[in-house]
Amino acid sequence: MEVSVGVVGLGNVGLGALQILTENAARIREKLGFPLKVRAVCSRSVQQKKLPACSDFPIRTTDWREIVCDPEIDIVLEVIGGTATAAHVIEEALRQRKSVVTANKELMALRGAEFWTLAHQNGVNLAMEASVAGGIPIHTVLREGIAGDKVMELYGILNGTSNFILTEIEKSNAKFESVLAEAQQLGYAEADPSADVDGLDARSKLAILAALAFGEKLTPADIYTEGIRRIMPVDFEYAHQLKHTIRLLCLARQTEEGLLLSVRPSLIPQSAILAQVQGAYNAIWVRGTYGEDTFYYGRGAGSKPTGVAVVSDLMRVAREIRFGSPERVSPFAHERLGEYKPLPIATQKLPYFLRFRVEDKAGIIATLATVLAKHQIGIDAVLQLPREDWRDLPFVVTTQPAPEQAIRDALLEIRDADFLVESPFAMPMERGF
Repeated sequence: MEVSVGVVGLGNVGLGALQILTENAARIREKLGFPLKVRAVCSRSVQQKKLPACSDFPIRTTDWREIVCDPEIDIVLEVIGGTATAAHVIEEALRQRKSVVTANKELMALRGAEFWTLAHQNGVNLAMEASVAGGIPIHTVLREGIAGDKVMELYGILNGTSNFILTEIEKSNAKFESVLAEAQQLGYAEADPSADVDGLDARSKLAILAALAFGEKLTPADIYTEGIRRIMPVDFEYAHQLKHTIRLLCLARQTEEGLLLSVRPSLIPQSAILAQVQGAYNAIWVRGTYGEDTFYYGRGAGSKPTGVAVVSDLMRVAREIRFGSPERVSPFAHERLGEYKPLPIATQKLPYFLRFRVEDKAGIIATLATVLAKHQIGIDAVLQLPREDWRDLPFVVTTQPAPEQAIRDALLEIRDADFLVESPFAMPMERGF
């Protein structure tokens, strides 16, 4: 007996999944022991879509309700994205007692726990492996592979677009704006790149991973987030002097006081394995109490890598439908998620990289040192590369470990100094590698 799928959304991920389901149908059947067939596809422009060759889908519709209400369909695959229509599709499918597979990180970060409760109440499943780091089965790792461990820290590079931009700035010494334009031409960045370069996409992914790792109900708004728009080539020059590089780092760290979460550009040692992650790739480093360090690397997006994650979820859910599974594992790895709120990021204590752009005058270092000392921040080093333009001279101060709140207060006091060309820029120097 076959298991039937209805696909809602025919963008890159939907078409990638259809290609795999069509071209790899014989191998999928061998692995499952029964066929996994696409019965229906839905898109607002379904008639104009170029579907995989040799594909035969009995139903092609522009109305998603035809799919979620079709009694012949067992699994609904939602790959339209966003938080509006997609939420209606998933909610109605679960109410119709159909299992759902989704790649929707934004919606799962916001309402995933709620949807899992609804799925559980209706005796169906919700699978979302493709919602984070499409080519890396990190959900399965946290939910099952290392479920016996107690996760203490998780570091991730979870946005391929930002990682491409940062590594291109590092390699070519080009400005952010020109590398962003290149990323848009190559299809890595959207016309509106805000979700990627401002850290919002990575924030949604971290909310999901942190729920899996720590069992807490988190939303993106709980996570302190900074983007990469202020990164300059000179930041990499100074970082290299310190034997570091810069990445948009997603951090979840369990401390004695509570959970710290952030998405922000950070300095990491060049010797760290995360520093070797180049281009549009993603990576996650997990540190457990018992199993210690494990590392996961692969494509973070793309129609085929994400399509593989989607099809793998479809296969897992299809096995459950075909053979039954009395005790489902929550997609969030915990029977119930707590309602804990993370610590304010300003409570963390780390060394910091402070970049200043100034009009060169006498006494600048003395002024900065006085303000930092006032806030009990010790200076570790002052770095100044030769520059011809004395009216825009960048230099860096690195600090000894200090509370972030003290760093913020000091920079706020310095911000209006008459020698500054722009506001000071701060990045933490992560020590956990």
